[in-house]
Amino acid sequence: MKTLMMIEPCSFGFNEETATNNYFQRNDVIVNAQEKALTEFNAFVKKLEAHHIEVLVIKDTPVPMTPDSIFPNNWISLHEGGFMVLYPMFANNRRKERKQTVIDAVKNSITINEIVDLTHFEQTDQFLEGTGSMVLDRENKIAYACISKRTDKDLFSTFCMKMGYTPMLFHAADQRGNEIYHTNVLMCMASDYVVICLDTLYEEEEKKQLLEQFKLTHKEVIDISQDQMEHFCGNMLQVKNSAGKPFLVMSTQAFNHLESTQIKNLEAHQPIIHSDISTIETLGGGSTRCMMAELA
Repeated sequence: MKTLMMIEPCSFGFNEETATNNYFQRNDVIVNAQEKALTEFNAFVKKLEAHHIEVLVIKDTPVPMTPDSIFPNNWISLHEGGFMVLYPMFANNRRKERKQTVIDAVKNSITINEIVDLTHFEQTDQFLEGTGSMVLDRENKIAYACISKRTDKDLFSTFCMKMGYTPMLFHAADQRGNEIYHTNVLMCMASDYVVICLDTLYEEEEKKQLLEQFKLTHKEVIDISQDQMEHFCGNMLQVKNSAGKPFLVMSTQAFNHLESTQIKNLEAHQPIIHSDISTIETLGGGSTRCMMAELA
């Protein structure tokens, strides 16, 4: 993807509603968290733009207050053919992120031919949180997802049928036995490799099926540990700049927790861009991938 959408925060902070099953969040005392998050956000955008990566920055609005608006990829995704998909969200206060101002800004940036609105599934407590719940192999039209309270298997199948993806569903848990709330914290899909924490996959048959699929789609498997995953080493995104040059985007925390051999392996595929977003990661429980929604 050559263009990214990012939401500039105005009310960032710890979200108690999402903390019930996002075990990456920490309610640390951080003075002036919004100001620090905004500084991190702006520095991140500047790094992307310095590499000629196109970024559509949309400013959040103070009303309604949305502490997690900085993570737009959970409620919206864009696809070839001008499809916009809107997703049902687990936390009530995150549903308020689907602001018409953001949707209109996207419509003014790219051509939208059809909106696939799945948000009514919130009424039956069925959730699918965008490219947080799913990791998409857009080239091969394969969608990967681990089941959780935020990723309903039937709704995942509905998405795949509508958008023409082959579903790959599996189970995953962290080292304390908690189910992984979002697939994109354990897995990053790139053009010719996949970063994944295989230790989270406790069903051997599912692991076997995933590895076979990676082999069939010619993806090199770069395995990360549970500890690395918990420092957001799986929450990365491969992007392209305006000239079509690929980059792998991650946080500085993630970069610092990769082994030198892993960095060398990743850099053999493309350069790495990393940025310090420690306040955002600590309070929000999400990293760089969650902050970027692909537009085109």
